[in-house]
Amino acid sequence: MAGAGGDTPQPGDGPGKAAPKATLLPEEPPQEQALGRSAEELRQEDRLSVCSKLCYAIGGAPNQVATSATAFFLQIYLLDIAHITPFHASLVLFIGKAWGAVTDPVAGFFISKSKWTKIGRLMPWMLGCTPFMIVSYFFMWYFPPFVAGRVVWYLTFYCLFQALTTLFQVPYSALTMFLSPDQKERDSATAYRMTVEVLGTLMGAALHGQIVASAHASDHCTVNLTINAADSSSSLSNASNLAGSLGLQSHGRELYMIAAGVIGGVYLFGILILFIGVKERDDPYALNSDKAIPFFKGLRLTMKHGPYLKLTASFLLISTAIQWMIPFAVMLVTIPNLVLAYVVAFVSGLSIAASLLLPWSMLPDVVDHFRLLNPHAKGPETIFYASYVFFTKMSAGIGLGISTASLEFAGYKTGMCRQSSTVILTLKILIGAVPAILIVIGLSILLFYPITEKSRKETEFALELLRRSHRSTDNLSENEDDTWL
Repeated sequence: MAGAGGDTPQPGDGPGKAAPKATLLPEEPPQEQALGRSAEELRQEDRLSVCSKLCYAIGGAPNQVATSATAFFLQIYLLDIAHITPFHASLVLFIGKAWGAVTDPVAGFFISKSKWTKIGRLMPWMLGCTPFMIVSYFFMWYFPPFVAGRVVWYLTFYCLFQALTTLFQVPYSALTMFLSPDQKERDSATAYRMTVEVLGTLMGAALHGQIVASAHASDHCTVNLTINAADSSSSLSNASNLAGSLGLQSHGRELYMIAAGVIGGVYLFGILILFIGVKERDDPYALNSDKAIPFFKGLRLTMKHGPYLKLTASFLLISTAIQWMIPFAVMLVTIPNLVLAYVVAFVSGLSIAASLLLPWSMLPDVVDHFRLLNPHAKGPETIFYASYVFFTKMSAGIGLGISTASLEFAGYKTGMCRQSSTVILTLKILIGAVPAILIVIGLSILLFYPITEKSRKETEFALELLRRSHRSTDNLSENEDDTWL
């Protein structure tokens, strides 16, 4: 590779294909003038405007709004409004999350085979699935007029919503790689995205919570306790209380559907901003003769890539711990002082934000590292992002399933405002000891992460040289191990 400080690639033994030798990169990347005539011009072209970054970030916010509302309130809705047992609610949550995770590689398979269109290769997927996503989200909060198939109803629409969310999230997250070839610009866009997504998470819980707040007012508890009391004074009093309870339940169902409709409107707003303000670029590092890497071959190579495995294992453990919002929950349990509680909440929020931002900022580095080692594997971005979303959803599904099943075994009573001491102890363990152990293990794995800032810059420089000076060759065959170092 000329100009990289090492040997140039040598031709392979077989006709019609090049088998490049290992190339040593310099300890410090050469001056950017070595890249040729127009390094500064290319850098200007690769820069993203603040408007583009904001539009990209806003486009993903509705998914976080809906996900947050679902995470905070779906379990409550199934237990207290739909009157599903904790066991069935646990099945709905776990199977739905698992189904959403299973659809990730399927979505990655079809998206990786997509052809380039006038609006891009990823944008049509996001535009096409949004209307169906809104419909499935609304019916997920709808109370059907029958009893026998109610669990199947919620399971069906929750699974459908999770699958459609995947069809949106995989191309949206992979779009980071096609906004700009400049790593700093991609990191900046990711920072914008994660900031808005954190705000969307807070907005989802707050917006949905404010709308449905009266459905869980204290009157609801009073009515429930009165109805469940064994020493009710008269049948007339029971009938009156029953009527009041049914009225509150009907009111609650209406409020949940209103909240679903509002969040559906947020989806429309977000996709419109994304479509208008973001321009998707074609693969900046693809060589002319390169063809898209077969999905399953790319998946096998992905699962053998050391930096990706370490990054994924570490942050999956950490994200599983955060599914309980552990720092804030522990603060509420252990800190009686209100001012100190707010301080700890602020610090905990920064920690959670960092744990959400870091993996998505580090994943492009992993993809670039893979591309340098496999210079003729076109289109690995979708595979990396699809598999990462898959593992993230699996960890969330396992976490939520375990927490809900633990409540079932601890004796959680549906509709009761006061729970037993066993339930309270179970909650303390779930939001304290278990997440702490997972975080310690995750950070320990991250200590062995091989990509440093120095190696990242060398990789970026080598990819730029590869794009601008390397001759196009045929794709590497299934068994070839020739790589660039």
